[in-house]
Amino acid sequence: MTKANREIEAKFYVRNLKAVEMRLLSLKARLVSKRTHETNLRFDTSTGDLKRDGRVLRLRRDDEIRLTYKEDGKLTAGAHDRREIEFSVGDFDSAKQFIEALGYEVVFMYEKFRTTYELDGVHIMLDELPYGNFVEIEGNLDLLKPIAKKLGLNWDAAIPSSYAALFEHVCKVCGLKFHDLSFENFDGMKIDIKDLGVIPAQ
Repeated sequence: MTKANREIEAKFYVRNLKAVEMRLLSLKARLVSKRTHETNLRFDTSTGDLKRDGRVLRLRRDDEIRLTYKEDGKLTAGAHDRREIEFSVGDFDSAKQFIEALGYEVVFMYEKFRTTYELDGVHIMLDELPYGNFVEIEGNLDLLKPIAKKLGLNWDAAIPSSYAALFEHVCKVCGLKFHDLSFENFDGMKIDIKDLGVIPAQ
């Protein structure tokens, strides 16, 4: 199935992800997808053409396998707004080889655990990453801020940066030399909020 539309979302750093989930349950939010491990591969040319243009080419494996293309976006009233094309593929390794045959290479791998809920027509993603926990809210722009308020999240703390950009910031601040955002690489490390350069939304 192909999804071709605009991705409009806001991302928040949270200290207590469980508290957000308990709030969702109290609001009778619908569980869309239980906690699932994700592996994501970002592709680019050898000269970084996609990154330079603000575009993303990603292959994701969780409970299915999806190929995603995102155009450069803009900030609209605190939310990130950009065109997205996404569709399912049958085989992860074959899809990777196909993309590489077109001249792209894997430039970044990141993983996370994600739980997805739906409330009032908006998707709420609870993300556990190696350097911290986040909430992403995705849907119509006029619905995002009210949902954030219902969840007790400070809208002014919305993060414009991608997970990849946050990783680059952490590596620079902490002097990390590895290139992938994996739980193995961050095993035993404690990343402080100051290292991420964000403010908590709770």
